[in-house]
Amino acid sequence: MKISGLITALALSCAATLALTSCTSVTADPSTQRGRLKVVVTTTQLADFTSAIGGDDIELNSLLAPGGSAHHFEPTPGDLLRLGQADVLVINGAGLDEFVDTSIEASGFSGTIIDASEGIDLDVARAITAETLEGQNHAGEHSSEGAHTDTGGHEHDDAPAGSTGHDHSEAEAGHATNTDADSHSAAAASEAQHDDHDHGDLNPHLWTSPRFAQDMVQHIADELAALDPEHKRDYRDRSAEYIAKLSILDGWIGAQFNRVPAENRVLVTGHDSLRYYLHDYEIAYAGSLLPSFEDNAEPSAAEIDALVAAIKQSGVKAIFVESSLSPKLAKTVAKEADVTVVDADSLYADSLGPKGSGAETYIDATLHNTRLILAAWGVTVDPEPSELVGS
Repeated sequence: MKISGLITALALSCAATLALTSCTSVTADPSTQRGRLKVVVTTTQLADFTSAIGGDDIELNSLLAPGGSAHHFEPTPGDLLRLGQADVLVINGAGLDEFVDTSIEASGFSGTIIDASEGIDLDVARAITAETLEGQNHAGEHSSEGAHTDTGGHEHDDAPAGSTGHDHSEAEAGHATNTDADSHSAAAASEAQHDDHDHGDLNPHLWTSPRFAQDMVQHIADELAALDPEHKRDYRDRSAEYIAKLSILDGWIGAQFNRVPAENRVLVTGHDSLRYYLHDYEIAYAGSLLPSFEDNAEPSAAEIDALVAAIKQSGVKAIFVESSLSPKLAKTVAKEADVTVVDADSLYADSLGPKGSGAETYIDATLHNTRLILAAWGVTVDPEPSELVGS
């Protein structure tokens, strides 16, 4: 996304003022600076991860505020000034935060960029993106035989104490070896449906998988430790503690969804933001209101008709509204498909929630999403693990 001319002019004016007052930006090498590492992150999820890792050893600012979306973001002059003074910029990567490219140029940022997606095997993520789940193109055929079961291939041999190995291997293997003609034709149809909207072969919402979140946290911690060796042990200790919580979160979510018969685990969302979460917990993806990874796409009448037909055939029980989207389209589709729309509360996918939402942290938001989905499906969940309370 492009920065408006007004913002660019204001940023340049502010930068000039700083120069005249000898308030120069921080150099690229944080080892030459005294005090805390100055870190800017792009998204609310990264802010939560980085805060958990960095603690009081960093000075943290997030470009996106709770409730904000990377697809609609435009920086303020203050954002650009903070970025220009930062030692480190943490990005999601995977094509999500391309908006920051022009911000880097306008702010004069010369620090280190940490790309959290580099901690993930993106070939596995691409395979998951490319999957055509049975519920989407063969509505109602989702079964335990066709579910996505992790079988052990994408493991962390050097996982910190307290965390557990995990994988997304079946998606990669299935993508490489599946020779079923119907599956190939369904995949081609799905690809054609999204050609006009998607901007690549990789869904960028990596953090929605608590397993991928563990990888992202580990990578951020390793990079911060390398940049700031004085606090290396602290970064690693805090990240190990947080990764252990993410592992507990993953196990709890899996246990809750295992109570739901496989054929009933079918979901429709606002846009294609929860693909990795759905994959992890063997939930079929029947489609989304917006035919894209982005939350600002416009569905055609034909796409809406196709989604209504898929919902009627697939056993979808409810349509969920995400916090970044208006419920208007969801209500229209739900009425046509004769299903419930869950809009009194929202799923938090693109952003964490504001204060008082109960979704202010990544763990709380993921617990919230899980409880909301299962409640709509008529399932009572276990109390959340004590280790996650207040996380």
